[in-house]
Amino acid sequence: MSEKDIKRQSRRAFMKMSALAGAVGVGSVLANDSQEVLKQAGKQELGEAYPGSKKIKTICTHCSVGCGIIAEVKDGVWVRQEVAQDHPISQGGHCCKGADMIDRARSETRLRYPIEKVNGEWKRTTWDLAMDKVATQLKDIREKYGPDSVMFIGSAKVSNEQSYYIRKFTAFFGTNNIDHQARI
Repeated sequence: MSEKDIKRQSRRAFMKMSALAGAVGVGSVLANDSQEVLKQAGKQELGEAYPGSKKIKTICTHCSVGCGIIAEVKDGVWVRQEVAQDHPISQGGHCCKGADMIDRARSETRLRYPIEKVNGEWKRTTWDLAMDKVATQLKDIREKYGPDSVMFIGSAKVSNEQSYYIRKFTAFFGTNNIDHQARI
């Protein structure tokens, strides 16, 4: 190796180490600042917001990981949630989907009943009519195009038992066309 190559290598090594040291330094400053913010937030936001509510340790059902949640329930209504700090899976962390669960459960835009589009407008219908319509359409598709013309999609949101029922329904429908939303 020439002297120029040695200088180039040592300069490259120096730059890598400098970048690493800078990242570690910034990370430790951010970590200290974020811990202070969390302490302040804990005092202000995590206080008893709903007096008389009951805290229930539970599992997030949004996916199959099983992170821990402490649900705050008042009069049978889920009013607030916190991350379970001592949970062995999530270890005090939460993904954005799980953190948003309570907002989805209480959202004003959440669909609470079946609707169908009639003449360009959404109209409320009954569960029985909606199920009959879907069943009739699935039956018609199977008769006209065959059972392999339909594909069923599972989800990480469903339980093992629900996955079993989806698979059984798919088999009774007459097809093996089933997959999981994580692979799509």
